[in-house]
Amino acid sequence: MIQRVTRASVTIEGTVISSIGTGLLVLVGIEDADTPEDVEWLSGKIVNLRIFNDTAGVMNLSVKDVGGGILLVSQFTLHAATKKGNRPSYIRASKPDVAIPLYEKMIARLGADLGKPIGTGEFGADMKVGLLNDGPVTIIIDTKNRE
Repeated sequence: MIQRVTRASVTIEGTVISSIGTGLLVLVGIEDADTPEDVEWLSGKIVNLRIFNDTAGVMNLSVKDVGGGILLVSQFTLHAATKKGNRPSYIRASKPDVAIPLYEKMIARLGADLGKPIGTGEFGADMKVGLLNDGPVTIIIDTKNRE
């Protein structure tokens, strides 16, 4: 899930560990079916997605075009299954031994594609994510449904 923001931050135990100004807050859920190829495709899509306003007020610029930042946060709850009962199941979310390497690849790839380091959360931590959604603009991208 991608949110265009004017600012975003991650706080752990009362300490801000990462923050950005104008840019994208990216919440990523990783499942066992995800691959390094998905990471490459998704990173390219995120960095080049034209969802920032140009001088005419039209969403025609990418985060790269506007010199924005990216804050990437791993969020297994994006894979919540709610069809049965009232307690979500997270069976589709990858365990850390699969998810952490892909999350680290995503961090490296986004940084390379953006041309500068990105901010991150801390995998598995109890994080407080603050943001000011700009627009609001929120877009969901699924690497298994590349439309």
